[in-house]
Amino acid sequence: MASLLTAGEFIPITGIRHTPKCILQHSCPLKHSASSVYAYTLQQNWTRLGIKDINASSTEQHELFMQKLQQCCVMFDFYDTVTDLKSKETKRATLNELVDYVSTNRGVLVEPVYPEITTMVSTNIFRTLPPSENPDFDPEEDEPTLEASWPHMQLVYEFFLRFLENPDFQPSTAKRYIDQKFVLKLLELFDSEDPREREFIKTILHRIYGKFLGLRAFVRKQINNIFLRYIYETEHFNGVAELLEILGSIINGFALPLKAEHKQFLMKILIPLHTAKGLALFHAQLAYCVVQFSEKDPTLTEVVVRGLLKFWPKTCSQKEVMFLGEIEEILDVIEPTQFKKIQEPLFKQISKCVASPHFQVAERALYYWNNEYILSLIEENNAKILPIMFANLYRISKEHWNPTIVALVYNVLKTLMEMNSKLFDELTASYKCDRQREKKKEQEREELWRKLDELRLQETSAIQNNRHEIQFTYSNNNNNNKLHDEDENPAAAVTDRIESNTWAK
Repeated sequence: MASLLTAGEFIPITGIRHTPKCILQHSCPLKHSASSVYAYTLQQNWTRLGIKDINASSTEQHELFMQKLQQCCVMFDFYDTVTDLKSKETKRATLNELVDYVSTNRGVLVEPVYPEITTMVSTNIFRTLPPSENPDFDPEEDEPTLEASWPHMQLVYEFFLRFLENPDFQPSTAKRYIDQKFVLKLLELFDSEDPREREFIKTILHRIYGKFLGLRAFVRKQINNIFLRYIYETEHFNGVAELLEILGSIINGFALPLKAEHKQFLMKILIPLHTAKGLALFHAQLAYCVVQFSEKDPTLTEVVVRGLLKFWPKTCSQKEVMFLGEIEEILDVIEPTQFKKIQEPLFKQISKCVASPHFQVAERALYYWNNEYILSLIEENNAKILPIMFANLYRISKEHWNPTIVALVYNVLKTLMEMNSKLFDELTASYKCDRQREKKKEQEREELWRKLDELRLQETSAIQNNRHEIQFTYSNNNNNNKLHDEDENPAAAVTDRIESNTWAK
């Protein structure tokens, strides 16, 4: 039996002080890791825990266990990488001992240790998260800022997880300490930039959800609130993917028939989440949740597909590819009766995607014809789908710039022709007639523009001729007036000419 009694000592803490924020800002350069904002413990005069006999009574072991839990509430400033190195290492060793003790021993979780454990865990993990060092932080491209105190924090999370998974764990006792306030603070930590921490919190919250039935509705409600703030207010939250992963397993366990609350969650939160800028970071988890709903209640498929079509991206090709992938996952589990309800609006959108100049969008849409189940649904409803798809398929087979897309389109056209050759021939003839009419209209339009250009040139020429005539008439009138003036007053005319000649010289 492992024992805490042979554990290393937790030496007294010295030299831990509050560091003014202004000093930190000037003396500490930006680092790849950051320490959260804690109320760091001031110098404490701890009594050293001496090494005791391994055969000591269980009462003494529990007492030492409690003392070590209390001493692990002492916090260190990890911005300062020089001082208290020995104390930091000793606390790390003590946390390791606590993890081993809870993992390998039975009967250690007596009622008095529950408040001590939750106090120690709360002291170590609940804190104000530091602001991002990069205001323009992009989770898709930038490296996250890691938690500097992770050597201690990791062990605290590990200890708490082992505590929850211990066979002797009693939810009826723990519920007095692991309450709504505790869970709310835990959910806030999902905004941590450190993915290692979010992964631990995800597992811990999942265990809490499974063991504390009274907290389940509260957990779902608070997750809903986080998502609503993310969608409509902040547009930033680091833990969306992890929360969706938890929800995926929760949705999987929903009893049938689904409650109205769960359907509202699908329509008011999961579907609008597709509009988020950072969709690429959590789309896989989001799609899994949506497909789970479609599998649980097939009647929701129409709502889901129409919701996705409503929010279909117009300018982001990357999102279009993701939407197409999600639609294919939904079609994999759709029932034929539900497919008939959404086939027309769905394949109108797929037809647009097939005709997209972005080859990845077109390629992803054309890959639907490689899915046997979707192909069977198309074949069953080819009379509706073929007229929707044919025009764009035929056109891009002649015009698309990418040879891979052209090859895929030829294969799709061949498949559709084999499904219904009669309808295919009718659509081909109709398409060619339409193209002839379009060409004729285009020629008529060009001819009309040509005539308009000629008419414009004629009018321009006539206007210019009129201007010349007006100018000529005006000039003649002026000359006649001058001659008339000279005839009436010849002396004045001679004087004017002499003056003008003088000025000219």
